[in-house]
Amino acid sequence: MKKITKYLTGMMLAIAITANAETEKPNIVVIYADDLGYKDVGYQSDGEYQTPVLDQLAKEGMVFTDAYTNAANCQPARACLLSGNYTPRHHVFAVHSTSRGPKNKMRLIPIPNRDGLAEKDETIADALKKAGYATGHFGKWHLYSKGGSESKGGGGALPSKQGFDVTYDSFGNGPLAEGAKGNQKGPESDPKGVFDLSKQACDFMEKNKEKPFFVYLAHHAPHGPYQARNSTREKISDLYKACIYDMDASVGRVLKKIKDLGLEKKTLVIFTSDNGGTRSQEPLRGNKGSYYEGGIREPMIAFWPGVIKSGSQCSVPVMQADYFPTFIDLAGAKTEKELDGESLVPLLKQSGELKRKSIFWHMPGYLDKPVKRGRDKTFRTRPVTVMRKGRWKLHLYLEEWVLDGGKGAIATNNAVELYDLESDLGEHKNVANENPELRDALVRELVTWHGVVEAPIPTEKNPEYDPNATAKKKSKKDKKNKKSKKENQ
Repeated sequence: MKKITKYLTGMMLAIAITANAETEKPNIVVIYADDLGYKDVGYQSDGEYQTPVLDQLAKEGMVFTDAYTNAANCQPARACLLSGNYTPRHHVFAVHSTSRGPKNKMRLIPIPNRDGLAEKDETIADALKKAGYATGHFGKWHLYSKGGSESKGGGGALPSKQGFDVTYDSFGNGPLAEGAKGNQKGPESDPKGVFDLSKQACDFMEKNKEKPFFVYLAHHAPHGPYQARNSTREKISDLYKACIYDMDASVGRVLKKIKDLGLEKKTLVIFTSDNGGTRSQEPLRGNKGSYYEGGIREPMIAFWPGVIKSGSQCSVPVMQADYFPTFIDLAGAKTEKELDGESLVPLLKQSGELKRKSIFWHMPGYLDKPVKRGRDKTFRTRPVTVMRKGRWKLHLYLEEWVLDGGKGAIATNNAVELYDLESDLGEHKNVANENPELRDALVRELVTWHGVVEAPIPTEKNPEYDPNATAKKKSKKDKKNKKSKKENQ
């Protein structure tokens, strides 16, 4: 009888351990690069860029070939990731201002911008913290400005007010004040701060290894000004590529720490970037600030041994607003807010498909500095809403839509661009007028989405607009100063 009792007790204990392993909340680590484009990693550039750590991670994890940010530059991308919402929900549309560029070339008065999320807007960190997670933010925040640069809703909240237990930023030479901005040059051993930030994230994981943790490691690299260790520059002469190499090396230290702590099978790691790169992303069209593929399609790798199949690939279009519902799904957490993303768990586990068919972007303003193969020789983007549905990608340009006849003149007003990404990844050929039924159906769906998310549409004519205006010539000094300022935005 004693033997039977002992056997049953052991059996029950084994069942309990198995059940606990299946229901255990995983650690979650998001490593977020700054201005790293789709083509700026080795495994997606035929080795042009040296990223041995990320290349190996791609072999051991799942590569998302059609992964997107929710905005084409820094501030709104981060707001969407952390909030789980599209830009119309929080009104962070650009960096500081939606009125960037020559005013006399803007046909519409842009919708005002916010500088960050409202404190009451629940973030991923808020939700995970309530579910028992230790939460740490390391690196760039860029969602806070005292008072805000424009009137709509102020300047956002600090990370300590949006669910993070620990927040730390540095350029490799000691901590910065919470919410600090700008770029600094760190010491030669770590001029971009990638190793300092990674170390702080590693220390946080070790301290909290007995409980589930969420790490948001938001690097400043490779965002300009480009910086790299002297030892790296001896191997890689191109400073931009050297900066990326150092960041890649720092990712290796985080992965090693997770392994050394024995947490690999308990930890989901996602690597991605906030927006397109500043260099050419060919064959993708455009780059940072543009809503062509080069401005919004990002490298993305998910790694979780034992859960995510090694060497797997996913071509389903996904976006960073999906992270919030994914993480609370894995954590068994809850939220009362309406999320725009969808849990990626079925894709990660290769157990099912997503329910949604379309994803969207909305930018109701102007960004200066044109991109390669852009629509415009003055702006990276003008007011636009974009959607992707399967192989099809549609751009609805709001100046022409609002001012030039809208739907009634859709065949002639140049408001719509439609591309078949399956056969034309580089968005070379606008096929809107070749497929009028499809075009009109997609436009109807996009306009319906405007109403669902209450997307603000600029409709007021700009009294300063001059159709005959020419850009003022600037001196070399002015151009240099402008470049230095804008590369941070």
